Formats: sequence, structure tokens, C-alpha cells
Amino acid sequence: MSAARVEEAPAVIARRPAPRSLTEGARHVLTAVADSAEAVEAARSLDVTTADALSDAGFARHFVPTAHGGTGGTYRDFCDAVALLGEAGASAAWCASVYAAMGILGAHLPERGRAELWRAGPDTRIAGSFAPAGHVESVPGGWRLNGEWAFASGVGSAEWTFLGAMAPAGDGRQYRFFAVPRGAYRVLDTWHNVGLRGTGSNTVALRDVLVPEHRSFAQSALMAGTAGADPCHAAPYKTVNGLNFLTPALGAARAGLRLWSAGVAHKREVTGGATRDRGSIREALARSAAELDLVEMVVARAAGAADAGEHDGPHLARAQRDFAVAAELLTAVVDRLFRLGGARGQTEDSALQRIWRDVNCAAGHASLQFDPAAAAYARQAFAAFDTPRP
Repeated sequence: MSAARVEEAPAVIARRPAPRSLTEGARHVLTAVADSAEAVEAARSLDVTTADALSDAGFARHFVPTAHGGTGGTYRDFCDAVALLGEAGASAAWCASVYAAMGILGAHLPERGRAELWRAGPDTRIAGSFAPAGHVESVPGGWRLNGEWAFASGVGSAEWTFLGAMAPAGDGRQYRFFAVPRGAYRVLDTWHNVGLRGTGSNTVALRDVLVPEHRSFAQSALMAGTAGADPCHAAPYKTVNGLNFLTPALGAARAGLRLWSAGVAHKREVTGGATRDRGSIREALARSAAELDLVEMVVARAAGAADAGEHDGPHLARAQRDFAVAAELLTAVVDRLFRLGGARGQTEDSALQRIWRDVNCAAGHASLQFDPAAAAYARQAFAAFDTPRP
């Protein structure tokens, strides 16, 4: 697809102090996010007002180290806040989640890099494209980057972006992340997906961009959780990364169940009977509510384990397994509701069909796929039987 649009860097503006908790901050912006949901989808990107509302709520600063003015917050508060925001708009919640999660990456930079990243304050919005892409050349004092990185959610309203790439390391190559300021790259208009349309997950293009050594770190450090800035930075990333993408979908599915329930509560059958009295409707309501409760429990357990410092192999394997199963439950819920919602729920302006598209697209994220999660869990589970018996 051709690169039809190049976006300019947004100005960094002063923000008001964030609320005491991220969930409280999310409550403050729910109406604004809900009111802008249709416009955000139509524009295929966050508008500046919505993006600023996310920063004002405290998302960008939530995982920023306290030493740099951030919250150094908890995963439980993060999950509650993103899911709540997802009830108002999945795309905005997805971007809010990304902006928060990038604070974890920034905490792994060397001290000089962290100081530059948050020079304008902890509310600096940071996007990211994780899959290794582009070309990296080693140069004195750092690296030279060229190429394109796709699927950088929220990049149009970000002031920095983390990019993943394979970089020269000795006789081989090493997976690294590079922090690049907005003025050093172009944003290409490539995001035309059927779901999560408002995330503006466009492509970042770099040409001969020099990234100094202090603005990069090895992906292995993130996977091990070696930043040590605050307790939230000690979690190996795979124990928590699924939460970033599961929680917007959880909130959206909750909203979908409420919307569907309101639609059938007073609906009448052609025979004159109440639709709510049909066995299939009662079953759909009960099953969907139970499955959402199960996902909430899975999210709460994973977040609680991360906050408690439970980061060993069994917790890692369990988290990956649970994230993937939870994503399957969420798609089962919205598929069921969409199927039983009738023609009114399938119109182009229906919020239910938008939720259906958003949740299914969220569940397609690489971190929520069951096959690799099952393999990791099986390795961990079967390892207990590998010790020879006396």
C-alpha cells in the first residue's frame, strides 16, 4: 500500500497532575472517549483531544520510573483502568495500554537514555513496533537504522517510538529495541484494518537515522525484567504483555454484553412473546456473563502475581496459557452476541458490530495465540517429571 500521508510531530504540552489511581483517571475521561469513539474509528487514528485525555488520566506515566516523575504503578490498577476504558472505546483503550506499557521499555534504557526520553516529563507519549524489522548497522557510539516498521499503535499522537530490530553483536546479531524521537521518522498511512480502526497503527519509516548507544537495550533484558527501577519493572515481560491487549478487549466485551442485553430486554417475538424468555437468549446471557467473569479472574490473578513479584517459570507459563485462553473466551462471547443480535446489530453504525470486530482483532495479537502458549506451558509442566526417581 502506498504511503499516502506523512504526519508531523505533535507538540509536547504540559499536563495537569494525574489522579491518585489510574482507574480513577480512566473514570474521568470515559465520557470523552465514548463521545469520540465513532469519530476516532472514522479517522483511523486518535484525535489530539482524546490522546491528551489519555495522558491527563495518567496512562503514559503509569509505568514510568518514579525517579523520572512517573507513577511506577501496579499491574492491577493498570488492568482495571484499561478494561474500564475499553467499555467506552476499544481503540482508545488499546492506545492507552500501549502508552502505559512503553514506560516499562523505557525503564530498561541506560540512565542517560531515560533522562532524554522523559526530558519533557513523565506524560510523554511513546508508541512502539516490536516485531524485528528494518536494517541496523553498527557505527561508532551506536547504530544507524533504515527501513519500515509496521503496526505502531497510537504513533500519530506519540512523541517517541520504540522500534525492534536485529542488530550486529559480535559475530552474530542481537534483538534490540531502539528509542527514536518523533522528528527522526515519518508516519506512513498504512492502517486500514477491519477492527481497532481508531488505533492508527501505522508504519514508521526511517532513513539513515543514528541512534546513540544509550537509547537502546537488548530484548533479553525486557524478557528477564532486569530494569530494577520500581517493582513493576522486575516482571519478565511475557508474564504481563498479554494484559496489554487482553484488557481493552475485556472492556469492549463487557460493553457488548450490556448493549445486547438492553436490546433484547424489551424485544418481542413475531409471535408476541418476549424475546428474553427464549431458552437460547437466557443461556447466551448466563454463559457470556460467566465467561467474562472468568476472564476478569484470569486478569486479576496474572496482575496480582506480577505485583507480588511472582515471576518464576511456572507463573510465566501459566500467564501465557491463561492470556490465550482468555482471548478465546472473549471472542466466544462477542461471536455469540453478534449472532443472536439480529440484523439491527449488524448495521454499519451499530456499536455491537464494532465491538465484535474490535475484540476479534485484539484476539489476533501474537501474544494471545494459544499454540506457543500451550508449548511453553507443556514444557514447564512436563519438566517436573524429568527428575530421575530414586
